[in-house]
Amino acid sequence: MASAAEQLAANMNFGAFQKATELHKRIWFTLIALVVYRLGTYIPIPGIDPAAFAQAFQGQAQGILGMFNMFSGGAVQRMAIFSLNVMPYISASIIVQLLGTVYPPWEKLRKEGGEAGRKTLNQYTRYLTVMLALVQSAAIAMGLQNSPGLVLNPGIFFLASTIVTLTGGTLFLMWLGEQITSRGVGNGVSLIIFAGIVAVLPQGIWQMFTMTRTGSLSAFAMFAIIALAIAVVFAIVFMERSQRRLLVQYPKRQQGNRMFGGDTSFLPLKINTAGVIPPIFASSLLLLPTTAMGFLATAELPAWAQWLPGMVGQLQHGRPAFMVMYALLIIFFCFFYTSVVFNPDDTAENLRKYGGFLPGIRPGKRTAEYLDYVLTRLTVIGAAYITIVCLMPEALIAYFKAPFYLGGTSILIVVSVTMDTVTQIQSHLLAHQYEGLIKKSKLRGGRAR
Repeated sequence: MASAAEQLAANMNFGAFQKATELHKRIWFTLIALVVYRLGTYIPIPGIDPAAFAQAFQGQAQGILGMFNMFSGGAVQRMAIFSLNVMPYISASIIVQLLGTVYPPWEKLRKEGGEAGRKTLNQYTRYLTVMLALVQSAAIAMGLQNSPGLVLNPGIFFLASTIVTLTGGTLFLMWLGEQITSRGVGNGVSLIIFAGIVAVLPQGIWQMFTMTRTGSLSAFAMFAIIALAIAVVFAIVFMERSQRRLLVQYPKRQQGNRMFGGDTSFLPLKINTAGVIPPIFASSLLLLPTTAMGFLATAELPAWAQWLPGMVGQLQHGRPAFMVMYALLIIFFCFFYTSVVFNPDDTAENLRKYGGFLPGIRPGKRTAEYLDYVLTRLTVIGAAYITIVCLMPEALIAYFKAPFYLGGTSILIVVSVTMDTVTQIQSHLLAHQYEGLIKKSKLRGGRAR
């Protein structure tokens, strides 16, 4: 049986794309929004000495700060107005979703509030984003001012302007992502991160070839990294399209002299229900608390804070602390986000309401328990797959001292967001084709009268 994605692809053709004017507008809006985002990554905040900052950044370029720079599309390297990117928004989303499972009023909003409850939680996420962005931009501003030679005119005006600029940049990207989601194609926040990674990929590839030419990276290592990246792409595509399909049967029922029902369908459960969210959430939690520390490591620290540079040093690519924390956070968010997006109790209740049942499983509580049983084991496989994809290339790249732009995390985000966006485009095309068929049938019906 063909999957939904395969059925959509079968209905996609160039003629239908030409006639889908609404889809054209959505794609153009998305492209223009991403161009605006990329322009903002080249506008530096006022009061920074670019040469001095570039020199200071090189000392942290291969660490956690370099990974943050990759997600922001090079904005951190230039200390641009979008340096914080959408990471405060992602962190706020994590906190709100966590509280939505343990804080009773928010849990009630999430489960019973419907559309109004969802909008209320989204508003709380925006408020928390402002608070986190203010705290993080203040930490960055003070770290920059305490670092000798980075700020041209230190003082309260520099602190205020930097805080306002960085916080405003994050809020603008949050708004831009929401506009892309509603008026464009794809998930806006994911596309912003995707655009940042794609923008720095050529730089990483060129850096790898340069290292091979100068002898700091062997030709064997370069080909091994390229082969591994290709293998990771195939593995991601295969796993993201993999499903466990549960057979659902609907009993026959008689209305008058006619029999209805008796059909069968499938309930598809993805191996990776959480998608690309776990590595993004894990990266945001690893990146944001250490951003300010990366700048403070270059400053003259008091005696009580001498441990900060050592802690930042442990969060380097390939270090045991980074690998362990990254893996644990990915596994945690795989299970957590799966529980948020798929509720076995609600699914079992909907099946019972419409008369559907799983063969051999009693409707209601037993069906919910079985769905939870299957989903838990699928999530174990999905969490293991994402952890391996994200960590194995990172470890090999750290061992060969190659750029980490070709790491598993960046490849996973790029491939997954591309697949989701293409699926949405195909969905818009299919909807357009259905609208065209409905209009034709109405015209034929009118002519027949």
